[in-house]
Amino acid sequence: MFLPTKGGTKLTSGLTRVKPFSLKFDLIVMKVLLTTTSFQDTPGPHHDKLKEAGFELVCERGPLTEAKMLDLVGDVDGIICGDDEITRAVVDKALPRLKVISKYGIGLDKIDVEYVSHKKIPLTFCPGVNHTTVAEHTFALLLALSRQLIIEANHCASGEWVRLTGNEIMGKTISIIGMGRIGKEVAIRAHAFGMKMIGFDLYWDDEFADRYKVRRAANIDEALNQAEVVSLHVNLTDETRDLINQESISRMKDGVIILNCARGEIVNSNDLAFALNQGKVGGYGADVLDVEPPPSDHPLLSAKNTVITPHIGSRTYESVKRQAGMAAGNLILALKGEKPLAQANQVPITKPS
Repeated sequence: MFLPTKGGTKLTSGLTRVKPFSLKFDLIVMKVLLTTTSFQDTPGPHHDKLKEAGFELVCERGPLTEAKMLDLVGDVDGIICGDDEITRAVVDKALPRLKVISKYGIGLDKIDVEYVSHKKIPLTFCPGVNHTTVAEHTFALLLALSRQLIIEANHCASGEWVRLTGNEIMGKTISIIGMGRIGKEVAIRAHAFGMKMIGFDLYWDDEFADRYKVRRAANIDEALNQAEVVSLHVNLTDETRDLINQESISRMKDGVIILNCARGEIVNSNDLAFALNQGKVGGYGADVLDVEPPPSDHPLLSAKNTVITPHIGSRTYESVKRQAGMAAGNLILALKGEKPLAQANQVPITKPS
């Protein structure tokens, strides 16, 4: 049940911790845990949606560990989460009060989806809102590596006029591992840059591939072994974990550039760092790591020819507004007992009693 509200304490995120007043003593305000930093830090109408719904908001800076989540759940009705660890223990602690989990984004690998569904908790997510932004970030990483832009910018910032020689990407072959929404957007941009393309996906869109001249690889090894650039756009599963490892790297072309705007666990960090330092891999551009935030001694942070960004691939004003608006909308609809915009499991939505 949603109440009008007034007053409140301003949080550093820009949201308001809502202090409700009620017209009847038996009315209850719903409490929502919000952990996604880009939702909190980016102004826009998504803030208004939550305020107008009359929630009591608990704002934390994610991604949160299982231990931190256990401290926070138990008395919340809904969660808008990013890449927080929502394990069996977290779900058990959150029940019986928890009514819905709204994932900000599309990656569900930090959530025990099977257990969430078993416990009859609706799980919503936000497909189709960040593919443009992530594809643009992928190409930012590629261009930065190919033209040594970070090194050159740092030279200039320190007062040095050092002119290094880079490489064109036109005419190079890029293998796109995962031809979903983001993979397709990468292909559109690669086509515009005049790159040759190989794609791999279990589900193949012939019409799209024909239009943008994407050759289908017979298997993932073929896709990895025949390109100067490998761009990863797959979900994290048992099959894709450590996909890029010592063995698969050994079969790639010398000097290959690897791009990862998917999940850090898709690469074996130690194996990749070794290959970078030995020169087998010519560059690694990534927006994700297997540990976030990483320890200062993470092997990829000090490896040669890397450009690592702090998981900001979808963090643009335009994308955040789309994603946050959808996450907030999903949460509100589900708590009202209405069909959300996108649901990741098949748990029925029930009307509040």
